[in-house]
Amino acid sequence: MKIKVATAEDNNLLAGSIREKLNLFPHDIEFKYRAVNGSDLLKKLNTDPSVDTILMDIEMPVMDGIEATHQISQLFPQIKIIMLTVFDDEDKIFRSIQAGAMGYLLKDETPDKICESIKEIMKGGAPMSPAIAAKSLALLRNPTKLVPSENEEDYALTKREIEVLNKLSLGLDYLEISEALFVSPFTVRKHIENIYRKLQVHNKMTAVKKAIQHKII
Repeated sequence: MKIKVATAEDNNLLAGSIREKLNLFPHDIEFKYRAVNGSDLLKKLNTDPSVDTILMDIEMPVMDGIEATHQISQLFPQIKIIMLTVFDDEDKIFRSIQAGAMGYLLKDETPDKICESIKEIMKGGAPMSPAIAAKSLALLRNPTKLVPSENEEDYALTKREIEVLNKLSLGLDYLEISEALFVSPFTVRKHIENIYRKLQVHNKMTAVKKAIQHKII
């Protein structure tokens, strides 16, 4: 029997790419529908809950993937959720698992890996990208890393966002930061957008100045 899969992804290009990957496995996977954010996904599930697995983005407007995961886990506990995201920081991994996610993949995974992960989660497994699995084990070994310092908590900046801020303060550009932190420039841009939003600033200089003033970096 085919596994019925829905996706939640606000980026049209990425959503199309994910669907193309799923369409490579017509004998195993039936694509149900795509939602553009968590709220849209909940509306679609209320209309048609016949979904086995959801591939869930994290950063989306209106309702993000972590909040959507929390609500879906309460309302539709039979549905398995795999986070499919560009973010690999400990905070998002931890909060996603807390919310009810049973898998966590990075968006650059191969189609084969995504298909195998969908099969695995339906068998009760917990599929993760290797980098995510390593960080999850590190969190289990050192749970104190999950407790933010007083300064971090003021603006709810993640550890990775603070690392990006530090690099910005050194004058590094997007590409240099991506190379230094071993992430894609797209991921760096997402982190910087989140930093600006959380610090309520609109440019790099103001972000760095505010971070220094509040002893975040």
